Amino acid sequence: MLALYLYRQTGVSTVMKRYEYLTIAAPNQGTKAKGVKSTADRFALSMTDVLNAQASEGWEYVRAETLPCDERKGLTGSQTTYQNVLVFRRETAEVVALEEEIAPSDERPRSMPTLTLTSPEPDSRPEPPLSRNLEQQD
Repeated sequence: MLALYLYRQTGVSTVMKRYEYLTIAAPNQGTKAKGVKSTADRFALSMTDVLNAQASEGWEYVRAETLPCDERKGLTGSQTTYQNVLVFRRETAEVVALEEEIAPSDERPRSMPTLTLTSPEPDSRPEPPLSRNLEQQD
């Protein structure tokens, strides 16, 4: 609907939405709650709480990612660990309209020239020479 409204207002055919992104650490443990017994249910409750908290602020869940992270180990060593993050996005107030105008169907594109064909008026046509040639042959 937004794209149709913008087209009618501006005559621009394509609208590109802009998003901002939020990445947060995924929960490592489940949340204890009354009636939630198993580890899987506790973890699901924890995820539900995180997703609903972000949704209430206008964030849309996109995906979960597991990314490598190099950490220092001791004074000179390092090790690679993997971190789980949740990615969210929401549409910004800024909407970018691509500069692609659509010409109405009765107009030609600007790159094509308009050609006008004219024909001579009927009175200005000369007599064909055939009639003179026939008279001379008799």
